[in-house]
Amino acid sequence: MAHSAPRIATIDGIADEIAALLGSMLVETVDHADELSFTVVREELANAMVTLRDMGHYQQLMEIAGVDYPDRAERFEVCYHLLSVTRNHRIRVKVSTDENMPVPTVTHIWPVAGWLEREVFDMYGVVFEGNTDLRRILTDYGFRGHPQRKDFPLTGYVELRYSEEDKRVVYEPVRLAQDFRSFDFMSPWEGAQYVLPGDEKAGQEPGAPTPAAAPPPPPAAPKGEAKGDTPKTTESKSDTGAGEPANAKAAAKSKDAPVKPEEHTDEGEGAAKPEDKA
Repeated sequence: MAHSAPRIATIDGIADEIAALLGSMLVETVDHADELSFTVVREELANAMVTLRDMGHYQQLMEIAGVDYPDRAERFEVCYHLLSVTRNHRIRVKVSTDENMPVPTVTHIWPVAGWLEREVFDMYGVVFEGNTDLRRILTDYGFRGHPQRKDFPLTGYVELRYSEEDKRVVYEPVRLAQDFRSFDFMSPWEGAQYVLPGDEKAGQEPGAPTPAAAPPPPPAAPKGEAKGDTPKTTESKSDTGAGEPANAKAAAKSKDAPVKPEEHTDEGEGAAKPEDKA
């Protein structure tokens, strides 16, 4: 099955070749979705990387990433992504560790690993033994905790704002100005436990929540006093209620409108008018 990632060379027997190079340093090999992952012994990481660079021809370190599995004894995995320019092939090398056990640095093999190891240290708290400049790189000075850990709170521990009194940015403990909204997570098809607008008009079914009482009608105006606002009415077709321009347009007759026939009378045909009979 083809993988959706950019196409790379498929080398037959590459997994067995790398396994033979690593020897006792190899813990596990996983071949999934055209990607090879090799888990090695943590203490032998530097030696494994030198072997892969010199004998496996994986010249470049592309990335170092961290993964957190809180349920494991060694909860962190540090993943190294290597690229072979000459073979057009990529592999992943992994080691496991916890909060206390350091991982050997590879900065003496690839100097670019300095910043990459600092990122993993900043986000996960993994310590790299031999890195002479292991300090935070993404978070601010004095940041507490490691944000990519699964047990790190989403709100963090501190918040910063600009203080008009001190004329500088100040750090304060997180304060939620608005309490978290309480969601009932109920399906609307199962019936809500509260009265929705309009439900007070319906009769109460067995087992249904008690509907809220309808608001009382407004009191009637005393005799002799003017009533409330008079509702708008339309006395004629030309009274649109949208103003004089609209009324004038509505009153105008269309050229195609049928002509109303005139009423028939006998006036002018010699018939006596009622007043002539008197």
